[in-house]
Amino acid sequence: MPDPVCVGCPLTLEALEDVARRGRLVQFAADARSRVARSWAAIEAIAAAGDQAPRVYGVNTGLLNSRLHPRVPAQGSVGASGDLAPLAHLALAILGEGEVQVGAGPFIDAAKAMESAGVAPLTLEAKEGLALINGTQFMAGLGSLALLDAEHLCRVADVAGAMSLEALKGSSRPFDPRLHAARPHPGQSVVAHNLLTLLDESEIMESHRDCGKVQDAYSLRCMPQVHGATRDALSYTRAVLEREVNSVTDNPSVFLDDSGRADIISGGNFHGQPVALALDLAAIAVAELANISERRVEQLVNPTLSTGLTPFLAKTSGLDSGLMIAQVASASLVSENKILCHPASVDSIPSSAGREDHVSMGSIAARKLQQVIVNVRSALAIELLTAAVGLDQRAPLKPSRGVAAAHSALRVCVAPLIADRPLYRDIARIADLIASGALVGSVEQVVGVLR
Repeated sequence: MPDPVCVGCPLTLEALEDVARRGRLVQFAADARSRVARSWAAIEAIAAAGDQAPRVYGVNTGLLNSRLHPRVPAQGSVGASGDLAPLAHLALAILGEGEVQVGAGPFIDAAKAMESAGVAPLTLEAKEGLALINGTQFMAGLGSLALLDAEHLCRVADVAGAMSLEALKGSSRPFDPRLHAARPHPGQSVVAHNLLTLLDESEIMESHRDCGKVQDAYSLRCMPQVHGATRDALSYTRAVLEREVNSVTDNPSVFLDDSGRADIISGGNFHGQPVALALDLAAIAVAELANISERRVEQLVNPTLSTGLTPFLAKTSGLDSGLMIAQVASASLVSENKILCHPASVDSIPSSAGREDHVSMGSIAARKLQQVIVNVRSALAIELLTAAVGLDQRAPLKPSRGVAAAHSALRVCVAPLIADRPLYRDIARIADLIASGALVGSVEQVVGVLR
């Protein structure tokens, strides 16, 4: 088990993911504790009538390390005066109210679970309630996990695209680094490098080197430009989220002078607009991976475009439908994403008697980004399934080492398509293979780390 994540130190998105998904422990930094203590002393001096109660800092580490996860509704925040409703439910558990999930078990009464775990509920004092509920933690947390998933899908899309290009007897010439140096968008160059790495040493490529085809479809030769643009957009989202998870989004904020006297400023750091815009952009960007993937699936199943593959990749044309409906399913996912990619951040509904008259809808941006990612993962699973069948039909010619590694990983969990069968299990298994990281991991064992 790695060292605990230090709360109060600079936080990376990967560390956040370790805590959320892998149960990594957390601890409160000693210097952060001293800073909180100084702020507390200043607040206590202002709130002369404050109750005598335990301090609030450190309690979240106790809940996390005891695997007590508060029950938090996904809906209810408009993303401006903090994610008030969801964070209030999170704070309920700290007070010994509401429900918590113990590990991966069912939800149970928070007070009973905390008593069993030896974690004492707290009584809040001045300022502490606001500190718990008035921030962007909900949208930033969901958005950070979604971003990490999206970044992984970028590498999966490169693998899927390389498999499709091989199955379609496409060319690697459009990935020449000189071409991409002439238009130096960072993501474009990274994707071109990945594709050349994945396509190295291919019998299939050599077999058609001198063919009469002038150029491939955009969905093949423009992968660096399209996949790369997604990467660049996600890089912006990452920068926003890295700043956000290391920011103070409480209100009001307490600033101390050298004597320890507090200057309390009421502002708007709780407003989620920076995060909302970034997450809307991320949804649009990652959806493009499915858009172009579905077009490659069409190339594979359409006999007028597939360079000699059977119609719909069916073993027995006319009797079997092959992967026809798989392409329809991919088209459906792409179409659904078009609806989900309508920006949440363009909406605003006033609340709190007009005082909160502009809101970000950042939590909605985060939630729909999560669904877009689920859809993109399934669309890429469909492409991988389809490309694998296309590669089977190119035998005995062998694909590149990278593509062969991906093909072998798929064949461990999905058998070759000999005759029509329900495809939903195959798609689900490949989606799980993607989500686990095993697909990309298998490829990287052969070709090295993909960027």
